[in-house]
Amino acid sequence: MTDLLQLVLSGLATGSIYALAALGFTLLWQASGTINFAQGEFVMLPAFAMLACMSFGAPLGIAFVLTVLLAVVVLGWGFKRGVVDPLLRFGMMPIVVATIGLSIAMRNGVRAGFSAEAHPFPSLFADRIFNVAGVTVTLADIGTFALAVAIVLATQAFLSRTVTGRAMQAVAQNTESAQVLGIDVPRMVFYTFAINATLAVAAALLVTPTYLAKFDMGEGLGTKAFFAAIIGGFNNSRGALVGGLIVGVAENLASAYISPAYKDAVALLIFMVVILFKPQGLLGRKEERKV
Repeated sequence: MTDLLQLVLSGLATGSIYALAALGFTLLWQASGTINFAQGEFVMLPAFAMLACMSFGAPLGIAFVLTVLLAVVVLGWGFKRGVVDPLLRFGMMPIVVATIGLSIAMRNGVRAGFSAEAHPFPSLFADRIFNVAGVTVTLADIGTFALAVAIVLATQAFLSRTVTGRAMQAVAQNTESAQVLGIDVPRMVFYTFAINATLAVAAALLVTPTYLAKFDMGEGLGTKAFFAAIIGGFNNSRGALVGGLIVGVAENLASAYISPAYKDAVALLIFMVVILFKPQGLLGRKEERKV
């Protein structure tokens, strides 16, 4: 039982990071009908940007703030104006192909321009270990889980309890009606892309100390985040949290009790089961979208 609890707690920490990246998928889909298959690379790139800032002597906090600003411009505004806006009128498939190509270009660009080696990354949390009732947990696991869940819940509260957040949801539900009501639709959509970029930087800050900064670190993360978003419900931001936690815990349990070789296949298996029996996801709702 002790080993099980330890695996679950560790899996919750990993799953909360998947949830941050998955939340980006759900936000972009709800606001603009966009699926970004470069989401993993949107987490990888800020990790190297923060390392670059720290190489010039900036502390981690300053590096994080500077990277958020850069990400909002490049991964938010630049991605929207350079990729999504020109292609969205042609349907979903061109955006899917473009974001897959973008992910490949970003990985190869970082490998060529920075390096192919894994680089250590400082952690927000001290290297401390706690033993509670025989269960050993690290401060990093506790802090990562708590901070990631807090960010997801804060994002959900912003969307549901603020005027801007409700306007963003109105745009997601019916663009034409939102325009009639006087809502600035382009601005609300941009806010969604900006929030997605900020979440990607937060995910990079939490995941990179464990997985190290490497050009291909976003490949697996993006795939699992996509599965987590589908599992929880692609049109429900709370579903991203649920899906991420399920994937993280299931991976740990499969690695320990079945085989580490099956760890990366667990998310795909859960994804397939959910798609077969509840296509809208565990917390998602059925909806019709005009194409």
